[in-house]
Amino acid sequence: MAPPLPPAYFLPRALLAEGWARDVLLTCRPDGRIATVAAGMACPPGAVRLPGAALPGLANLHSHAHQRAIAGLGEAAGPGNAGPGNAGPGAAGDSFWSWREAMYRAVAALDPPLFEAVAAQLYVEMLKSGFTTVAEFHYLHHAPDGRPYADPAEMSLRVLAAAATAGIGLTLLPVLYAAGGFGGAPAGPGQRRFVHDIDGFLRLLARLRALTQPAGGQPDGALPGVVLGVAPHSLRAVPPEALAALLAAAPDGPVHIHVAEQPREVADCLAQTGQRPVEWLLAHARPDARWCLVHATHMTGAETAALAASGAVAGLCPTTEANLGDGIFPAEAFLAAGGRFGIGSDSHISVSPVEELRWLEYAQRLATGRRAVLAGGPGRSTGRALFDAALAGGTAASGHGPAGLVAGGRADIVVLDTSHPLLLARDGDALLDSWIFAGNAPLVRHVVAAGRHVVADFRHAAEAAVARRFAAAMTTLAE
Repeated sequence: MAPPLPPAYFLPRALLAEGWARDVLLTCRPDGRIATVAAGMACPPGAVRLPGAALPGLANLHSHAHQRAIAGLGEAAGPGNAGPGNAGPGAAGDSFWSWREAMYRAVAALDPPLFEAVAAQLYVEMLKSGFTTVAEFHYLHHAPDGRPYADPAEMSLRVLAAAATAGIGLTLLPVLYAAGGFGGAPAGPGQRRFVHDIDGFLRLLARLRALTQPAGGQPDGALPGVVLGVAPHSLRAVPPEALAALLAAAPDGPVHIHVAEQPREVADCLAQTGQRPVEWLLAHARPDARWCLVHATHMTGAETAALAASGAVAGLCPTTEANLGDGIFPAEAFLAAGGRFGIGSDSHISVSPVEELRWLEYAQRLATGRRAVLAGGPGRSTGRALFDAALAGGTAASGHGPAGLVAGGRADIVVLDTSHPLLLARDGDALLDSWIFAGNAPLVRHVVAAGRHVVADFRHAAEAAVARRFAAAMTTLAE
């Protein structure tokens, strides 16, 4: 049983919806959402005082928890890499596709207890970095030989348990993976843990819906902090008829999909359908504000404008996209067209909202030769613009809204250590600019998730026990 919520939090400095404010008193409802928030208040008896600069917690809108176990292990060049002189688009050598095969081999050894240990470690790391909710794009469904577990939701239950251990808000996105490639190609051996036919997947979805959304249940489901959505893996893995059946069975809630991550995917989609992936999706599935299109890296100008107009959120994972050599998202044009984005750590080569936001902006600088590309206008803070956009888009895509420190929103608070040399004498938006762009020191001192103080003075209450289980799991996987 979770401990009772404190009656209130007192924040000497906080970023509210209307801007920076002083002496903010925030009270919580029993469900972990904000009851009231007011500035210019005195700290009453019993309130928890959180000195520093308080921000709303961010959503990590794209996570594959099982890949935390292999982060950093895909950096040895493969046999097709001839070194300098063999570079360039389409050249032979290491790529997303060679990395994918290595990932398939690595995840074959993850049984349910090992997977839960890895996921719990990851979610603690997320909270300590400033993420307070996570959208888990979960496709590791079956045993290594492809057979379903006795409970088909076994691996999903491990996600739920890991999130509960860490205390992070969860958007569970069970993934439909129905084919090995465009045209309904059969799945390969490395994909057998992922694959469902549509009937089997709908049974899984019904089981998870019973756990998280009982009739007359809480707003966030029977399990506090859980939102249930769906994730058709990609157009290459979900044929059109399966996509249509899935969307008919899930008429509301978040929908996330990988799209246009790699040039080869674009070429294969063109060959199969006569349309590019984003073009096809917009024409046939008609994504709207409940959708998140993850990556969407390779788009034409027309696709970029149309995606922005759809209201769907672009799910950007800049450190993973850089690590895999995916390419650069057309962020400047997308935002100019009114597009929305959020950030995710995806493969967890980095678990840090700072790095995702920093590299989103840095990639635009490298591509254009300009600075402050995504600031949004003269005199504006780049850090504030990035943070505000990621907060709004990530909250929308995760289904945990409303965004920010507002009545009815999740009581998710991230407090920066303003006594650290990197933040000394900073105030207002300069705090965000310095946090995102100045150094890599851990600056998140306190974290409140759904009203509960889960990180205090840089330490998570469960991190020692979680770390021991993770160490044991990694030792087992290395044997």
